[in-house]
Amino acid sequence: MEVLLENIIIYGGTLLLVTLIFLFYLKTTHKRSKRTNAKIQKAKEAGLYEPVSLHPVIDPGTCIGSGACIEACPEKDILGWVSGKSKCINTSRCVGHGACFHACPVQAISLVIGTEKRGVELPHVSQEFETNVPGVFIAGELGGMGLIKNAVEQGKQAVENITKKISKSGKADFDIAIIGAGPSGISATLTAKKNKLRYITFEQDTLGGTVFSFPRAKVVMTSPMDLPLYGKLKLFETSKTELISIWRDVIQKNDIKINEQEKVESISKEGDYFSVTTTKGNYKASSILLTIGRRGTPRKLGAKGENKEKVYYRLLEPELIHNQHVLVVGGGDSAIESAMLMADEKNHVTLSYRSDKFSRIKPKNYERIEEYSKSKKLNVTFNSVVEEIFDDKVSLIINGSEKKSIRNDLVYVFAGGELPTQFLEKIGIKITKKFGEVILSHNN
Repeated sequence: MEVLLENIIIYGGTLLLVTLIFLFYLKTTHKRSKRTNAKIQKAKEAGLYEPVSLHPVIDPGTCIGSGACIEACPEKDILGWVSGKSKCINTSRCVGHGACFHACPVQAISLVIGTEKRGVELPHVSQEFETNVPGVFIAGELGGMGLIKNAVEQGKQAVENITKKISKSGKADFDIAIIGAGPSGISATLTAKKNKLRYITFEQDTLGGTVFSFPRAKVVMTSPMDLPLYGKLKLFETSKTELISIWRDVIQKNDIKINEQEKVESISKEGDYFSVTTTKGNYKASSILLTIGRRGTPRKLGAKGENKEKVYYRLLEPELIHNQHVLVVGGGDSAIESAMLMADEKNHVTLSYRSDKFSRIKPKNYERIEEYSKSKKLNVTFNSVVEEIFDDKVSLIINGSEKKSIRNDLVYVFAGGELPTQFLEKIGIKITKKFGEVILSHNN
């Protein structure tokens, strides 16, 4: 009888403990879900819920709620918990690191571009990265893959495919012409060298492409990657300066030449080779690999005086600019980060944005720009557009009618850029809008 009583006490105590743990779990899960749902509602009201580019899509049937994706996301508040499962919150603020994709232990996440409502223009590319024009290939950001790690992998794979199927022309000077020296283009160039192809690489700006134009402190890589002729790069929270330094080192050690400051103006098929015309000459290549960015040429404001020398479309050395009256135009992360960097250098900064609020920026940037504005470290002017740029001032139109003149020494425009559609279409590459296209999943 005593043994039975002891067993009842033991089992009863265990059951009570399990019940208490379960109730605690339910209470915690409920609180988390409530907080996340509140954030989702707030994101919807602020226009931040709908994604604008590459973003994660979570399969609820596969997700086990480990939270690894939430912890891995360097931007924070992009993902959250709802009823024990991961769910997207501020999806439009996702910058496509892909850390969540790699962190998920059960492969429940896919990376998708576009939605059922909002399409994204992408060129036609096969699994071998070849376009509808035989001999012309696309890898990296232009094809929808903005993640540095995966863009590097695509550049390598594209050249491997070209190496296998290339039909060398006796009239061509090169086996492959690589257009763009960003992450994908650099990887492609290194692979071409490794495979002993006759190659030439063009970059209209400077080594690093889009990465080079990032503000100095911007994080550009958050997971390891394999760089051809170098090996595994195990870098986290890496700045663009560190990454470009590594690229320059491997390029120098392998005696590789990049034709920087040389823009490709046209590509045409001439018999069994391609004719590539640049700002500096004409070249003949058996195949073409396009690794250019999606933004193409920076979007202009269309304001009077925009052609003045004091107007720029990227910020390279903010630490060299001091005590200037600066106007920054734009409402995205690049504009806000640049405005804050210059404010930190004791410049008089005005940030002009055409809308009435910021809607597609990272949470950290939103918090910081609010602090900078409240402390009057810089001036944020919403609902404003640039009317005219003068030598010593800028004229703004606020709320559609009110004119305001402000002292000015420098203007930085971050209005994005446009897909180089005309350039691609002239080559013959087909472009269509993708609505919810899966760019990366564990099944491909």
